[in-house]
Amino acid sequence: MAHYLLVHGAWGGAWYWRDTLHTLIRAGHRAHAVTLTGVGERAHLLSPAIDLETHIADVLGALDTEELDDCILVVHSYGGMLGTAVADRRPGKLRHLVYVDAVLPAPGESWSSGHAPDTRAARIAGAEANAQYAFPAPDPAAFGLTGPAADWVRRRQTPHPGHTYTQPLPFDPTRVAAVPRTFINCTQPALPTIDTSRARLADPTFWGGAWQGGDGVRVVDMATGHDPMLSEPEAFHRLLLALA
Repeated sequence: MAHYLLVHGAWGGAWYWRDTLHTLIRAGHRAHAVTLTGVGERAHLLSPAIDLETHIADVLGALDTEELDDCILVVHSYGGMLGTAVADRRPGKLRHLVYVDAVLPAPGESWSSGHAPDTRAARIAGAEANAQYAFPAPDPAAFGLTGPAADWVRRRQTPHPGHTYTQPLPFDPTRVAAVPRTFINCTQPALPTIDTSRARLADPTFWGGAWQGGDGVRVVDMATGHDPMLSEPEAFHRLLLALA
């Protein structure tokens, strides 16, 4: 029996992993999903005080409360910032770190560091226009979703706390790289805000060479959009189950 902890991306919640949780549990594993402070069913807690450290604490708290040792930590999109932080601070708790079309920061970068200037400006402006300093969600079509899946996501998305976007994350890349890692690269359509991460996958100098050092990292391409747990769930779930 494996232990899985699932961390959603921006504008999401534990709801994003509904089908994934059911699949992992039916296969005999322990599986939990975090909802980060200020979004999803915790949107009533939205506040300008929420920052990156708040969300890192959410994930660390779930690891500790659920006593998830030897954990397979699965992080989606923005959640790559959080997975990187957790692997830096609690590497001994993790069996494997799975980046699902996720942010791959360099030490000292923020989530926004790899984004185009117009994207960065629009999100900051959106947060500044919100009383709780949060920026609105894009339409799910931007993630390659259509039909009922897009409608399901659209109904549930909530504004995302703005200070998580620009706060830098210091970490030791050699400590993170000591955790076995998989990156699931979603290519059709490829989300532009993940382009910087994609370029880093094959860069032998990334993290000072640590990214590809040690046991290295496995990169899996999926010909689907940014949300494979919704657009290609069977193939995505097979990848996760193979790590157990």
